[in-house]
Amino acid sequence: MARVLLVGAGCAGLGLIRELGAEGHAVRAVTRRPERRPELEEAGAECWSGDPDRIGTLRYALDNVTVLCWFLGAATGDPVAVRALHGSRLEMMLLRTVDTTVRGVAYEAAGPVGADALRSGSDEVRRAHGTHGIPYRLMETDRTDQTAWVAAAAAAVRGLLGPR
Repeated sequence: MARVLLVGAGCAGLGLIRELGAEGHAVRAVTRRPERRPELEEAGAECWSGDPDRIGTLRYALDNVTVLCWFLGAATGDPVAVRALHGSRLEMMLLRTVDTTVRGVAYEAAGPVGADALRSGSDEVRRAHGTHGIPYRLMETDRTDQTAWVAAAAAAVRGLLGPR
């Protein structure tokens, strides 16, 4: 069994939580909105109150985590802040995974945030791999087909965990 930290994913994440839970994995889901806690817990997640724009709020969310899922391809809000989620914020989070139990990072490299932000995020993940040896998977499936998205996200996690 692995513990997966899910940062982002919105409603599509509920399906992923259920899928990974059915496989015996524990999922810790980050939310900025306390009103989402009941639906996340009902899906089987352990909720963590935090904000990917404030990496300090996620520091201890990494405790005993095997795979970090940074699924913010559909993040909304101020364009500068959204871009930072795929740049400086992601870079800071990746640095926090060094010398932890995290064995890999799944990055959502598709979505409406824009090609520049997604390219920046993909580059950050590749750079972390080159510098620190952090294994990664780029998840490039669009959320418009939630079934396909959940399957691709679960496959990315499984790929990072390796054969059972």
